[in-house]
Amino acid sequence: MTLRRAALAAAVLLVSGCTSFSETVAAEDAPSAAAPSDPAPTDDGDGSGDGDASCPAPRAEPDPDRPVVDLSFRLSEDLRTVTGTETVVFTPDEDTDEMVFRLVPNSPGGTELGSRLTVDDVRGDDVREGGYEDAGARSPGGLYVLQLDDELAAGDPTEVELDFTLSLGGGDGLQRLGTADGTAWWASGFPLLAWEPGSGWARDPFVDVLGETASSPVADTTVTVDAPEDLTVLMTGAQEEPSAPDDGRRTWTSREPVARDVSVAAGPFRTATLTSPGGVEITTGVLDGADVGPGELADWTSEAVTDLADRLGAFPYDTLTVPLLPAEGGGIEYPSSILMAGADRSVLEHEVAHMWFYGMVGDSQFRDPWLDEAFATYAERVDGQVSQESLDRALAAPGDVGGAMDEFAGTEEYFDAVYGKGGAALLAARQAAGEGPFDAALRCYVQVNAWTIVTPDDVAAALADLPAALDVLVAAGALDEGDRPD
Repeated sequence: MTLRRAALAAAVLLVSGCTSFSETVAAEDAPSAAAPSDPAPTDDGDGSGDGDASCPAPRAEPDPDRPVVDLSFRLSEDLRTVTGTETVVFTPDEDTDEMVFRLVPNSPGGTELGSRLTVDDVRGDDVREGGYEDAGARSPGGLYVLQLDDELAAGDPTEVELDFTLSLGGGDGLQRLGTADGTAWWASGFPLLAWEPGSGWARDPFVDVLGETASSPVADTTVTVDAPEDLTVLMTGAQEEPSAPDDGRRTWTSREPVARDVSVAAGPFRTATLTSPGGVEITTGVLDGADVGPGELADWTSEAVTDLADRLGAFPYDTLTVPLLPAEGGGIEYPSSILMAGADRSVLEHEVAHMWFYGMVGDSQFRDPWLDEAFATYAERVDGQVSQESLDRALAAPGDVGGAMDEFAGTEEYFDAVYGKGGAALLAARQAAGEGPFDAALRCYVQVNAWTIVTPDDVAAALADLPAALDVLVAAGALDEGDRPD
């Protein structure tokens, strides 16, 4: 989930004052997008059709015991408040006597703008009590912890319900939650289950750096939104037709079987829907006065989806929604949904790349932010567009690519190291290893680690046969020497 502003994009993507990871070029002078093609073959798992048996053919399946989440939102008439109920069926893979939820809207930046998430009531046969934990967030706290009556054994499910109230703040620039010009949007706007399979509960602190700190598993998620009837809702998941108006309101429903998180936008959107060459249903929405029409935005999105699928394997989701919000500069990625602020194709492609890196191949965004941000930056179309001088300058930036969120002095240092230097390091690793072998290894990495939460060890394992690539990533501080496979 990338939150960044146009003013930062130039600095962070190449650390050279350019407006994207590629050098600044006029659109008509840039290399054309890849022609539409059929979905990449999967006979060997890397999508290249070359018969390489070193990678399993099928993409890894999501855990059948993953959480089941049902979210019900109701947006107030004044578009300032969302009330909701979350039902979670949770089956741990190790014993636990508690459940931890991350309250993302209570981050320091969000609460300063008036956003706030509170838990009003909890229910569940195994629930003893609930309470807030600080974790460096603003009042009432960044974590909400349910204490269970007894220890819940690995493999045993429990069901809980949480009622909550979300206040939508405001401010200049794109925020994760907000309301303006008759439009409201909220992302991570509910208690987010903070379980990392294989590791347990993620209690990472909130930070003042402009970035994400959450870690969450994929979940079989259903979303219901009750909103004023004159608004169109675009959100995570495959959406059904809305209900008929009833007492001035309508109900919108979607389902995404592998959602780590959820975003919702409700506004007077003009929409367009198309199906990409690979079969992805893309729906875009813009407001009156937008710099781009919904059809053109849908075409841009389809081109990004097609190009990246040719590189990385089939798009992870059946659908993708892209609302263009009344804010300036940036984009925030969510599973099968992107909140955009400003019609910027390079930002859009970065956010589409996050559908693979974060949406499908997850990571701890606090501990290893480079595993989604650097990879999404790398995945933008940069072939033949970045000079060696620019790459060398990005690689010389201070800081380790692989730093945790609390290791950066500020937002600029974080963007320079993780986006700029991280994206450049992956490009340099590709150069060092050879484009063909590196691309095949990356596709296999995606196939093997789909729907999991990866660590740097997984990257090192994927590149084990490409020592020149590992050398580059170690030198950039993305990997440690100890991460190298034996």
